[in-house]
Amino acid sequence: MPALGCCVDASVSPPLGYAFSWDSSLPAPELFSSGVPPATNAAAVTTGSHWSTDLSSALYRVDGWGAPYFSVNSSGDISVRPHGTDTLPHQEIDLLKVVKKASDPKNLGGLGLQMPLVVRFPDVLKNRLETLQSAFDMAVNSQGYEAHYQGVYPVKCNQDRFVVEDIVKFGSPYRFGLEAGSKPELLLAMNCLSKGSADALLVCNGFKDTEYISLALVARKLLLNTVIVLEQEEELDLVIDISRKMAVRPVIGLRAKLRTKHSGHFGSTSGEKGKFGLTTTQILRVVKKLDESGMLDCLQLLHFHIGSQIPTTELLADGVGEATQIYSELVRLGAGMKFIDIGGGLGIDYDGSKSSNSDVSVGYGIEEYASAVVQAVLYVCDRKGVKHPVICSESGRAIVSHHSILIFEAVSASTTHVSTQPSSGGLQSLVETLNEDARADYRNLSAAAVRGEYDTCLLYSDQLKQRCVEQFKDGSLDIEQLAAVDSICDWVSKAIGVADPVRTYHVNLSVFTSIPDFWGFSQLFPIVPIHRLDEKPTMRGILSDLTCDSDGKVDKFIGGESSLPLHEIGSNAGGDGGRYYLGMFLGGAYEEALGGLHNLFGGPSVVRVLQSDSPHSFAVTRSVPGPSCADVLRAMQFEPELMFETLKHRAEEFLEQGEGEGEDKGLAFASLTSSLAQSFHNMPYLVSSSSSCCFTAEATATASANANANNGGYYYYSEDNAADCATEEDEIWSY
Repeated sequence: MPALGCCVDASVSPPLGYAFSWDSSLPAPELFSSGVPPATNAAAVTTGSHWSTDLSSALYRVDGWGAPYFSVNSSGDISVRPHGTDTLPHQEIDLLKVVKKASDPKNLGGLGLQMPLVVRFPDVLKNRLETLQSAFDMAVNSQGYEAHYQGVYPVKCNQDRFVVEDIVKFGSPYRFGLEAGSKPELLLAMNCLSKGSADALLVCNGFKDTEYISLALVARKLLLNTVIVLEQEEELDLVIDISRKMAVRPVIGLRAKLRTKHSGHFGSTSGEKGKFGLTTTQILRVVKKLDESGMLDCLQLLHFHIGSQIPTTELLADGVGEATQIYSELVRLGAGMKFIDIGGGLGIDYDGSKSSNSDVSVGYGIEEYASAVVQAVLYVCDRKGVKHPVICSESGRAIVSHHSILIFEAVSASTTHVSTQPSSGGLQSLVETLNEDARADYRNLSAAAVRGEYDTCLLYSDQLKQRCVEQFKDGSLDIEQLAAVDSICDWVSKAIGVADPVRTYHVNLSVFTSIPDFWGFSQLFPIVPIHRLDEKPTMRGILSDLTCDSDGKVDKFIGGESSLPLHEIGSNAGGDGGRYYLGMFLGGAYEEALGGLHNLFGGPSVVRVLQSDSPHSFAVTRSVPGPSCADVLRAMQFEPELMFETLKHRAEEFLEQGEGEGEDKGLAFASLTSSLAQSFHNMPYLVSSSSSCCFTAEATATASANANANNGGYYYYSEDNAADCATEEDEIWSY
């Protein structure tokens, strides 16, 4: 172990060939056979090695989880294929160009948006909806099914106005409807479906009170195809009573608790002990009460939910078959059944493994899913002699996950730094300051280094460090001496190859706000550098966010990895000014609605991007800055306008007490108040040195008024407020 010769005590004569200086004769660690950068000495692997975009695609599994919407292009950037498999080569969109358009200052032709950034691709959303519809149409036609499929989007997955409106617009030819689980969701669904297909279903789920049921019946009066789904037995009495008072004939559904369920986190809402639904005994009581009320014909829909991320089509077919048996029995009992709503569950392959034994993957595709559903319903209905029902599904995750990408920047990374080796005289002086036990550890470490005994070296290195820490605590060792001991022990770890090779990359993001499912239950999403993929990643890292909480980090990644292959920050090889962008993909469902305000970090900026015939294949059709510091303060009941006035008054008092002429004080006061106003109006995240700020003290009142339209300070501005944030010519930018 020549490299450990630096630790040998001057009183110990090293054998021939051992030196007292750090050298490079220690064998380099073996490379991973997969081509992943080595964990111990990543910088060394680039020497003489070839890299390609294909290797990056394989390393990050892009062809697995990304198909058919994402790939790595010849420039080493992530490419978006907005129309899936139907995307032509000239229609592909370079994601880095979108990010640069959004984040570059306006004086450089950009939109001046601050990171982090959500990029929405409505074309992908449209393709997902059409793919789902096509899969069911194909299954219906090929199997001779005598009814049709019509989807329902559960707005809880992503309630953003433009997402919901897009789904209604794109789904109108297919009678695509909406599902609501609360009163505000019902209101937005009523509003959006007023412009949709007349046959589209408005499914009302969730716990219901008098106001909820009354609102659903108002929707029925407005000629919306509304179905009130009974989640609890006691809701039936309210439906019967209120519908009579309002003189509205309701359409009623009921949610059944199936015996079929799947294991894991996503199956916890299903089964006999699930949160929602009726048991067979309760179903029979509902049927009896409806019959006695002369309303049995109003019962037209059966709903159930096996759980999200159904892993296999075998489990799916089992659950659908059980539910169809219940549906057939309801027909036999005289209910006016027309629809079977199979709920959600169509899974997303987050890691590209196509595995049925994981919460982050599924072992089937959309076509197999649709075929299994249609076949299971068909088999039971034909055997029972029951007319085929209209099949509905609430596949929210599968529809919206792919269309939204979270982009964030890694602003710095920790470094593994080894201090300059102390001279022989310095080592001797250091040893003389140690107590007898620590000196014994040092001598034993030196002897073990000479003998090349790795494990023994580590043992005495750890003991030496601990004893020196104790000496430092009792005041007999100063901080420089303690640092020197730390350096020696670090040399030992590095030489043996057990030093921690993983860097911490500090990212301009809040995990709690933008990736809450990772924090909440370790849901994994693909995270990939969106550029420099023609370079070999020479580091491994975990991601640490801006919050003051130890949970604010991402240290688990797809593929079972505890770190992510990454590049050195600061290189300008890609012509991006040294900035390093990462993208989190497949997060379009749930993450935005669940995000909170930990540390008062609000949501990201947002752009909507359509494929176009412009030179770079895209047009930004909407640009919305993220919530400002004033917005998130207002969400916590502070009043930014009054806060600004208080601080402004404090600044005035402070400057009056100071020295200087009146004109100088006036300039200083104007500068200070302008800086305060800018702080209120900026986003809470770190501001890049290349970003430009246009806020002034006079802008306070205007921006504060606009902020009232921001959705409670959590995520996005309203349409009207977004118009205030951009000039007329900025409303659409072709690039």
